[in-house]
Amino acid sequence: MNLTSRLSEFAIAFDVPDLKSALALHDALGEGPEYAKIGLELFASEGPAAVRELKARGRRVFLDLKLHDIPNTVQGAAGSAARIGADLLTVHATGGAEMVAAAVAGIRDAGGATQVVAVTLLTSLDPAAMPPGFTQPFDLLATAAALTQLSEQAGALGVVCSAADVSGLRERLGRDFYAVTPGIRMAGGESHDQRRVATVESAVRGGASLLVLGRAVTAAADIRSALHAARAERDRALAGAGA
Repeated sequence: MNLTSRLSEFAIAFDVPDLKSALALHDALGEGPEYAKIGLELFASEGPAAVRELKARGRRVFLDLKLHDIPNTVQGAAGSAARIGADLLTVHATGGAEMVAAAVAGIRDAGGATQVVAVTLLTSLDPAAMPPGFTQPFDLLATAAALTQLSEQAGALGVVCSAADVSGLRERLGRDFYAVTPGIRMAGGESHDQRRVATVESAVRGGASLLVLGRAVTAAADIRSALHAARAERDRALAGAGA
């Protein structure tokens, strides 16, 4: 598939402690199509208000709660996420097919348009960091491929996975899929606490659909300029692929 058919959009991680900080980050980024990724820190502090306020300002919201519980509980939570207007919602693929399907059902029952994306393996983990009990050597790519298939069959839009895994997963699956890739940095940037990271360019070339940018943008001295630089790196990657 030609890379021009991929979205290669950005989500900005709003990993801030309160709504005031979130709105300040929104203003610093300026107008643009980027998603606001609301994670556990902001949602635990401000709850649905964070989603509603950013939606009111024109942001699409990627609600990154990584739901992982019994299906009935996840179904109810996903329905609530749909009702407050989240555009994307994360669940853990390791919760199983029934749980992922319950999230999709909860959104449908709530009459929402929220899409579910399922986390395969956290980018803070590499094979050496897997907990005790996992077979060694751990086949990370085979596990991620199995979880991708499980999630899609259960009704998820796609998965959250390392950008370093996307091209390998496409080869194993023999097809394309919607891939959200955290741990993205600009060329020459720091990895921070992520183990499996990728540059904007390599993520785009690998086939990422939605690239999550955190401190590479939000910790920059000039946030808007850093975002513009990320867009430029993305556009060069697309152009270099024949866009």
